[in-house]
Amino acid sequence: MPHPNDPALRSFIDVGAASDFPIQNLPYGVFSTSASPTPRVGVAIGNAVLDLAVLESEGLLDLAAAQGVFAQASINAFMALGPKVWSQTRARISELLRHDNPELRDDAPLRARALVPMADAELHLPIAVAGYTDFYSSKEHATNVGVMFRGKDNALQPNWLHMPIAYNGRASTVVVSGTKVRRPHGQLKPPGAEVPSFAPCKRLDFELEMGVVIGQPSRIGEMLTESRAEGMIFGFVLLNDWSARDIQQWEYVPLGPFQAKAFATSISPWVVTREALEPFRVRGPKQDPTPLPYLQQAQPNNYDLELDVGLRAAQMNEAVPICRTNFKYMYWSSVQQLIHHASSGCAMNVGDLLGSGTISGPGKHQRGSLLEISWNGTEPVELASGIVRTFLEDGDSLVMRGWRQASGYRIGFGEVEGTILPAV
Repeated sequence: MPHPNDPALRSFIDVGAASDFPIQNLPYGVFSTSASPTPRVGVAIGNAVLDLAVLESEGLLDLAAAQGVFAQASINAFMALGPKVWSQTRARISELLRHDNPELRDDAPLRARALVPMADAELHLPIAVAGYTDFYSSKEHATNVGVMFRGKDNALQPNWLHMPIAYNGRASTVVVSGTKVRRPHGQLKPPGAEVPSFAPCKRLDFELEMGVVIGQPSRIGEMLTESRAEGMIFGFVLLNDWSARDIQQWEYVPLGPFQAKAFATSISPWVVTREALEPFRVRGPKQDPTPLPYLQQAQPNNYDLELDVGLRAAQMNEAVPICRTNFKYMYWSSVQQLIHHASSGCAMNVGDLLGSGTISGPGKHQRGSLLEISWNGTEPVELASGIVRTFLEDGDSLVMRGWRQASGYRIGFGEVEGTILPAV
């Protein structure tokens, strides 16, 4: 049987050349329809959703004696079955969708039940988020921010080149793409003010990130090897870590971000599996100094994925591109982040979400936040005639996309979108 990543594979479902969801991808998500409002698990194929709960009920998927894992409102139960089942299930779904396999193709009643037009599907948060940790792993981003606030001679803090830096965020406010984001309130203390005030954020920002979805647990007290950490990663989502820069500036000393990040984190509805991204693995930037032994890597753990951001003001019809970068630039890989997270003995859970940290690149057009793009508000961005931005305003909509073009097909994440609502 061909490997699910085989470029020669074709589905009996028509998939356009520019689609994010060819048969080589098969990302997992959770959806419902007006006719069947109970959320369940599906995979994206072209402009359709394949209902895995239907296939499971028909006995077409071998899930190691597990029952009902796809008739649930998250993919957590499926992820808990482990990498062997992930791989076998993806191969079986690929087999059922192949252009030369009549099992599903020629069974019209089953096709009518199992294939849902994407336009008819409401997409939900794909995982029950057990915990959320946000890293700070782009050297370009960390350097840009350091130059702004500490000067170029002291841009990186002394610990940054020795370990992945992170903070623990709020799982309770991780939301799916399309969820509107309310401008947060917080304590603000602008330069020159003697005391803080409590008011709506005035410097609202986005952060372009990838999210790592953890599909296997580790025990409390357990340290992870490179191989073990890799095997725990189920897949990746696009992630927007919304940030209230003025709230953050006042609160982050000495313990780091808190309310400035707690109000919302948006993720894309489709989880692209690690296996689907295997052809795009690359080595990351050279790490100097050499990391301590527990963080050293024997294999490539970065991914060559194109990422872009579009911003649409309320009075505009279409988004304007404001950033184009690549996931491959990350200094600390997702595997290193996970190894370090568990290195103290911290237990990891199925459904944990790790934000990569803002993804910036070496070019000015590759800056992954408005803080960098507008250089802390000193270089306004022109979106259209008469419309400029330094930070996000009410009614603005932010759209992030991620993909990789391969030979004959494109692996993509869809998009993660959010629109800013005014504070109340």
